[in-house]
Amino acid sequence: MNSVRTMAMSVAMVAGTSLPALAVDTSRTYSSGLLIGVFLAFCALLVVVQLMPSLMLLVGFIKGLARRSETKAEAATVSQKS
Repeated sequence: MNSVRTMAMSVAMVAGTSLPALAVDTSRTYSSGLLIGVFLAFCALLVVVQLMPSLMLLVGFIKGLARRSETKAEAATVSQKS
């Protein structure tokens, strides 16, 4: 019973990969104009400009956490020595 199931799944996988994808008609290529490219470049620029301050904030947050844990560790070692 298990070998029949394995065989059926194997046949289904082979048949599924050998059939062509019918979702796109490649006989005609769509070419967008220059203005579409400029618009997409502008959108990408907006995304990059929005990411820069957030990355700077994240780096500052991580540095602050590291500095705070260092000072707690130093305070603990100082209190243990005295």
